[in-house]
Amino acid sequence: MSEPGTDPFDSFAAWFQEAEKSEPNDPNAMAVASVAADGMPSLRMVLLKGWDRDGFVFYTNHESRKGTQLLASPKSALLFHWKSLRRQVRIEGPVTPTTAEEADAYFETRPRGSQIGAWASAQSRPLESRFALEKQVALYAARFALGKIPRPPQWSGFRVKPTLFEFWRDMPFRLHDRTVFTRATPADTVWKTEKQYP
Repeated sequence: MSEPGTDPFDSFAAWFQEAEKSEPNDPNAMAVASVAADGMPSLRMVLLKGWDRDGFVFYTNHESRKGTQLLASPKSALLFHWKSLRRQVRIEGPVTPTTAEEADAYFETRPRGSQIGAWASAQSRPLESRFALEKQVALYAARFALGKIPRPPQWSGFRVKPTLFEFWRDMPFRLHDRTVFTRATPADTVWKTEKQYP
């Protein structure tokens, strides 16, 4: 499916399915934007861990730079770039935290080493040495040597609820195809669709 359809979620599903077949690494990789209190934007790559018509979900430390920024200013923009397909999808919208139940369920699916890492890493804060991180990992590995590892209280998820989708396709002579879907709020069921100049 090259041309987006009339529904942005269905269009994303089709493009994402194609990306899963063609992208050599992490077709679910996306750039996530946040903004600091002084208005300075910040951007980083994360992995999409779930999506449906309620939004696009990823998980992180809520005390990290992106976590504190998204909690303070709950709006974000996402970008998927699938180089093998020469396509990208932009998504914008408000952000809400996932529920504790959702975060618990996903945390249980993570490899044990990643679960320990979530406890050991004071994400985005200064690290005095690699040894200090390895020491924290060893400490929590010993603490949780037996049994189930609980989710750290500061580790949870965010859901971006789209009010904008843009589907971009590479075309000859840089006359790219751009299809934009917008709605006023995530509660709206009707999308406005338009083509835009490249």
